[in-house]
Amino acid sequence: MLDGVMLLWFVLAAASLLFVAVDIRTTPESPVMKWGFVLVTAYTGVVGAFLYVLGCREPLPGLHERYTTTRWRQALGSTMHCVAGDGVGILVGAALSRFLRFPSITEVIVAYVLGFGFGWTVFQALFMRDIVGGSYPRALKNTFAPELLSMNFLMTGMLPTVMTLRRYVVSAGDPMTPNFWFVMSMGLLVGFVISYPINWWLVANHLKHGMMTVRPASLDAGADDHAVQAGMSGMSHAGADMSHMSMSMDAGKAPWPPVPVMALLSFLALAAGVAIALLPQAS
Repeated sequence: MLDGVMLLWFVLAAASLLFVAVDIRTTPESPVMKWGFVLVTAYTGVVGAFLYVLGCREPLPGLHERYTTTRWRQALGSTMHCVAGDGVGILVGAALSRFLRFPSITEVIVAYVLGFGFGWTVFQALFMRDIVGGSYPRALKNTFAPELLSMNFLMTGMLPTVMTLRRYVVSAGDPMTPNFWFVMSMGLLVGFVISYPINWWLVANHLKHGMMTVRPASLDAGADDHAVQAGMSGMSHAGADMSHMSMSMDAGKAPWPPVPVMALLSFLALAAGVAIALLPQAS
């Protein structure tokens, strides 16, 4: 029964990935967000494709700006960006740890460090540095706290899911089997859901970007009637150049609750997730 479910999952995931990879090329979204949707679809299969169509795909020519202004779509883009980047490091860390036969707690640490490291330094700061004028050090500074909060909640949902499923799915701890990747996909899917609310808060408080619209310069004039609202203070229509955008963390009023309070809550949630994931294995 489970083998049939996994087979169906991977078949649908392959079809979904092909659809998104081809279709998103004509969507007027930033390149990093396009790669993000492709990666998330690779992780979550048909769910990722559904979210792409519902949250980012332009319904009609010239409507992407207005279509993506709603807060839930902005939060969806923020969550997707987090899961896409962090997921690469998490999957590498988990597979490497299993190959090296690390104990569970070590695997958790390795997956967290690699996930946060790749998500923060590459997918957030490096790929989005144009938003802060092209300065990579400034991008690292501005994206550290949002990435930390989002990563903590992602792992809060993922860890208990993966560790629990491994006790019931045969060979789920072996990266050489499809069972391992199925379980990791389920973990990332649950982590996506759990990290969505904090990304809503981050977008609402102008600490993180959501969806964006990037059109070729030749098409830019045709979309001038649609103002871009990317869920960030001061973010405007970019065309092919986003260098004038500002990812200002001090624009407007201070976030509420304050960032340190949310950081504390995120670490408490992460600690609870780790405890749920590891305590049954210690018994």
